[in-house]
Amino acid sequence: MKMYKGKNSSANVADAIKGLSNPQLIIFTSDADHFDANVAEIEKRFPGVPSIGCIGMGYDSTIQEKGVNITAFTEGVKVKTGVLETVSSMPARHIKRIEQDIEDIKPGKENTAIIDFCTGNDAAVLTTLRRLVDKFNLQVMGATGDAGKASVNGKIYEDAMVYAVIKNEGGRVKTYKENIYEPKDNRQLIASKTDKAKYFLGELNGRSAKQVYMDLTGARTDKEIMDQTFQNPLGKMVGNDVCICSVKDVSGSGLILYRQINDSDILTLLEMRDPMEVAQHTIDKIRNDFSRISGIYSVNCIFRYLVLSGRGEMDTYLGKIAQLGTSCGLIGFGEHYNTQFVNQTMTCVVFE
Repeated sequence: MKMYKGKNSSANVADAIKGLSNPQLIIFTSDADHFDANVAEIEKRFPGVPSIGCIGMGYDSTIQEKGVNITAFTEGVKVKTGVLETVSSMPARHIKRIEQDIEDIKPGKENTAIIDFCTGNDAAVLTTLRRLVDKFNLQVMGATGDAGKASVNGKIYEDAMVYAVIKNEGGRVKTYKENIYEPKDNRQLIASKTDKAKYFLGELNGRSAKQVYMDLTGARTDKEIMDQTFQNPLGKMVGNDVCICSVKDVSGSGLILYRQINDSDILTLLEMRDPMEVAQHTIDKIRNDFSRISGIYSVNCIFRYLVLSGRGEMDTYLGKIAQLGTSCGLIGFGEHYNTQFVNQTMTCVVFE
């Protein structure tokens, strides 16, 4: 498998695709102002070539906050692209489409991945995919894009999930999840008075969720709560794993989170580790799993971008991951790891 990467800060597709020929799949991000035009331009230049795209910042070994970023698979893959529409109300309505595409690929053991872009309602979409992920032994990674738009094969959709099913004909694929947060202590916080539809958390251990969070972190105002979530998000305990639940807003005496919480869920307060040490652990783990790497496609949460940029470490971080090989990705507003919808996380898929 071979991967091409190209970018242009002025959103000039022609410059971003210099040297690209015979792509088998194109994955791209674009700023919002040029997205519609870039979707049309890519389809014009590569008619009939499968493609998926969304609005957002892209990167390789450095971040690019504006413009267009293009990743292409040029050989060694078998690809099917498609869309699930009306995911806010009927995410399973067109599930047969993706099931047929997977069957057409004829996936083998550990060699097929789905990269997807959602416009929202990610948790329901990933739950819908669970049966297929288990049935075909698939890996999944993806993201929520910005501004409620995504594209597939030159057509723009809202309220949708676009996807590329990719079979690596030259080796394995494997997804990874990187978390720069860990439990601050062994304190358990039992959620109650939740509203799943609104991602609302009313109480923790029978007290106001807002007040408990303020007591634990020292935040004194609503603004300080929003700032503190970068350092101390909440985490949902799932076995030995922790799913980050970032605070999105304050609502009365409760909190609005970026992840759905149910009554009786066990939460805990998290604290940030050294991002560079965590990155090195990820690199070591991937190197232990793969002796040769053709490419990596990843998504970093917008919160991670803000934290790492504030520390002056964003490009340093991306450069470390790029030591593994050709590396491309995007800044997302929610990350997908197999059947999990996660926050404040990096997820990636590695191609052998």
